[in-house]
Amino acid sequence: MKLSNIAAVFALAAFAAAAQPGQPAPMQPSYSMQSANLKPALPGALEGVGIDQKLNQQVPLNLNFKDEFGRAVPLSAYFHGKPVILAPVYYRCPMLCTQILNGLVGGLKAVSLEPGRDFEVVSVSFDPKDTPELAGSKKQMYMRRFARTDTANGFHFLTGDESNIKPLMDAIGFHYKYDPATDQFAHASGVMILTPEGRLSRYFYGVEYAPLDLRLGLVEASQNKIGSLADQALLFCYHYDPATGKYGTFAIGLLRGAGAGFFLLGAGWMLVAWRRDVRSDRQTLKRAG
Repeated sequence: MKLSNIAAVFALAAFAAAAQPGQPAPMQPSYSMQSANLKPALPGALEGVGIDQKLNQQVPLNLNFKDEFGRAVPLSAYFHGKPVILAPVYYRCPMLCTQILNGLVGGLKAVSLEPGRDFEVVSVSFDPKDTPELAGSKKQMYMRRFARTDTANGFHFLTGDESNIKPLMDAIGFHYKYDPATDQFAHASGVMILTPEGRLSRYFYGVEYAPLDLRLGLVEASQNKIGSLADQALLFCYHYDPATGKYGTFAIGLLRGAGAGFFLLGAGWMLVAWRRDVRSDRQTLKRAG
């Protein structure tokens, strides 16, 4: 086979390894919802709004809030041996925060793990104007939506003042901006999973959260203290990608790695073959001369 044909074969193999059918293009190594390249195009109201991942950072658990009953509670009250899903929202939000909570509760309905028994869900308002009464009505609405008995003790809707809200939002990398003209907040959408000790373990973006992502995130955050052997087996096949905030199949990574290795091996073989051909040509010319 001619070298040009061999080169074409390996070029096709490299292309196939880099771009599997149905797979997105490789992501840029960014772990932030904010892009310095995009900032100049953002409206002024959205400048600085976004989510910065702070994986493995400790969240201050000595902050104080009020629960949906108006009782003063430290954040540490919800960290007692179980992973915690944290949802930064505000209850007066006209649209996006409702979609976030709808997506979270909808995703959890398909997860067999039990709130209160296996993990806690803590919704924290970043609006100091929100009240425990409003938090209580939100909880009642989502308990009806979740429709699973004996799980109300696993959902918590907190409010607080600015001196406690801001340190928590800064610790989780959640940046928002108040617009006095509309009395609303510009903010990103996402939820976080924390370890039982209060360290940030996983970020999930958007307003819909896949049940598999939520389940695997909780199992990992618990260090396999919850879940089943099947979950642990799944974690060998799936890995968390901080750039996308999702779990993806590890097999695709292996396939791409194998394709890249095949390409490098082929390129090395081509180099050896080319040098052999050059030496053979030189010897032929010498004999002919």
